[in-house]
Amino acid sequence: MNTVLNIIYDVMLASWGVLLESAPFVLLGFFVAGLFKALLPPDFITRHLGGNGMSSIVKASALGVPVPLCSCGVLPAAAGLKQQGAGKGAVTSFLISTPETGVDSIAVTYALLDPLMTLIRPVVSFFTAVAAGISVSFTEEKKEKKTQRKVQSPEPSCSDSCCCEHDVRKKESFTDKLKGGMGFAFNDLLRDIGKWFLLGIFLAGVISVFISPETINSYFGNEYLSMVLMLAIAIPLYVCATASTPIAAALALKGISPGAALVFLLAGPATNVASLTVVSKILGKKAAVVYLTVIIVMSFVAGMLVNYLYAFLGLDITDWIQQAPGDEGGIIAMGSSVILLALIIRTFLPLKKK
Repeated sequence: MNTVLNIIYDVMLASWGVLLESAPFVLLGFFVAGLFKALLPPDFITRHLGGNGMSSIVKASALGVPVPLCSCGVLPAAAGLKQQGAGKGAVTSFLISTPETGVDSIAVTYALLDPLMTLIRPVVSFFTAVAAGISVSFTEEKKEKKTQRKVQSPEPSCSDSCCCEHDVRKKESFTDKLKGGMGFAFNDLLRDIGKWFLLGIFLAGVISVFISPETINSYFGNEYLSMVLMLAIAIPLYVCATASTPIAAALALKGISPGAALVFLLAGPATNVASLTVVSKILGKKAAVVYLTVIIVMSFVAGMLVNYLYAFLGLDITDWIQQAPGDEGGIIAMGSSVILLALIIRTFLPLKKK
């Protein structure tokens, strides 16, 4: 009994250490997400994604990088874009760059991994999304292309909800917009991501306690095999970009290479069994196969290049994180952790009916 209690204590202590390290950056990420929601017009993304050209694909990839939506939250947004005239290539790009990264996950990557991976992650996500968007556009049938060219975004009228929302936002003060944005970030968005982030923190604790560096060397010692194994784990698994980061960090501390960690960070959030089913309905089965294939190929290639980059810079790819997360917990880290936990717990409480 004491052994079990000791194991539970060790896991909770390790998880708390990861939370201490990441909480201030998570709160910062959600705050920035609230600013995006408050300051950007509701139709900003839609207006830039129409058509099937390269411009719309690049814009969709770039706009998706900072948007903090998980792989489930991005699906209805992507479906809405397609209904409003966005091309399949642009929708595909948005479906990949959005869940693979976001302002919140970028902040957590800086907290738990290193500055180089913080830069690499959104850059590779952008190019993966562009490659997938172009590939899907090329594989579309001519008939589909002609049909999509004829589809135009409907002219907004006073009865359209988007138009009314736009008019309302024009009349709103900056304070009202800011309140609405923060309400979205710390209520709606945190409700979608919070429980998965806590799960990622818990799994990071489990990995820290149960998986030894010897185990990593045995099964993930070969850098190419480790990337294949990461793909096999990540593709069917549901994990959002923010929650995937502490898991990757825990594995990295045990000796997994930065390339293998990047594969998990890219493939995990963008794919899972449930989302692939919905993607096939939104884009079609043929496009869904291209979508998955490009993610696999780009993740693997990016993983190899990242390992070469770290080696070129003189960094040991088996010891590229120098300090375990949570080694130092100051007042800011403690306070941020308590606030974040309280905010996440609040999302589990039943909503008050107005």
